[in-house]
Amino acid sequence: MPIRVVIGEDDVLLREGIAGILERAGLEVVARAGNAGDFLRRAQAHRPDVAVVDIQMPPGNSDDGLRAALELRRTRPETGVVVLSQFFE
Repeated sequence: MPIRVVIGEDDVLLREGIAGILERAGLEVVARAGNAGDFLRRAQAHRPDVAVVDIQMPPGNSDDGLRAALELRRTRPETGVVVLSQFFE
């Protein structure tokens, strides 16, 4: 069985790029989300093996993704979490 992944990234190009790389590597991307709340709902519903999430996501565009990742770890500790960060200034 392939590793199941949920991706949380608000930048659509980056989100789809990550999904493509993971799928070409043989992983199964079961859900994609563009905001922290949607990411958390999808990650809890799909029960992935791994969640990949951006730190800064809507709705607040601060640490919403990080807070969603922490909540996921609290509610589903069996899910591995990879936190991404990119910062443009």
